Amino acid sequence: MRASGLLTRVPPLAAMDALLDRAPEEPEPLPEYVPARGRSRGRVAMLTGCVQRHLFADVNRDTIRLLSLAGWDVVVPRGQGCCGALDLHAGRVDAFRERAGALTAAFPEDVDWIVTNAAGCGAALREADHWLAGAATVRLAARVRDVTELLVDGDLPLQPLPEPLTVTYHDACHLAHGQKVRAAPRALLARIPGLRLVELRDSDLCCGSAGIYNILEPAMADQLLDLKLARIAETGARVVAAGNPGCLVQIARGARERGLDLQLVHPVTLLARAAGVSGP
Repeated sequence: MRASGLLTRVPPLAAMDALLDRAPEEPEPLPEYVPARGRSRGRVAMLTGCVQRHLFADVNRDTIRLLSLAGWDVVVPRGQGCCGALDLHAGRVDAFRERAGALTAAFPEDVDWIVTNAAGCGAALREADHWLAGAATVRLAARVRDVTELLVDGDLPLQPLPEPLTVTYHDACHLAHGQKVRAAPRALLARIPGLRLVELRDSDLCCGSAGIYNILEPAMADQLLDLKLARIAETGARVVAAGNPGCLVQIARGARERGLDLQLVHPVTLLARAAGVSGP
């Protein structure tokens, strides 16, 4: 398909093709339970996510290790399916209700928090009780937290990265606007010795991913992407951190197509490196 030039003639295909660049072989299953290192602060259940599970499996593993290091017992419920966020983006409310209801049933009640590292999933689940009735859904929605919200209150033992790094941070819409999480990721990145965090102008301007917007409205999405890349260039940073898989894929695709030397990473990836817990 790439050789045929079809991707350039049908922009929605280019957005979907960008996902395939990251597609690995079937990832190793995550452990069902990882105890806290040292004294336990509580018990959390992790949402593995559809895109995260297959395209960002390393981020899921690093998330579990960091939470354990920060004192959390981590449960990874088996049988958890899609949270339905993409259905909600597409206006398929009934499909979202079905998926969110199944997910609610799959997660245990005896956890303090339900943790996600994908902004779109977190935003959808935090408002699940708006779309789906029931006490169980209300309890689930109230316990959803982004991973950075739990890590920021801990005392992670962070060491200098192998080389000094200049990083800028992109506010994913579903994290900054949908969940009001802005300070925690920045605070965590700023704690890494040797990492210089440069603020991004219009950091909460959409990159054009917006759930499935880059597939449905590729021309407008690319205009947003161009503006986002211009803002990134102003910082001089070669590393861009973002807390949502759609943003990571969208900005990485834009940089690659325009010949820009940018590395896109989840904040968890940098934190895991500094904490010495990253790896396969």
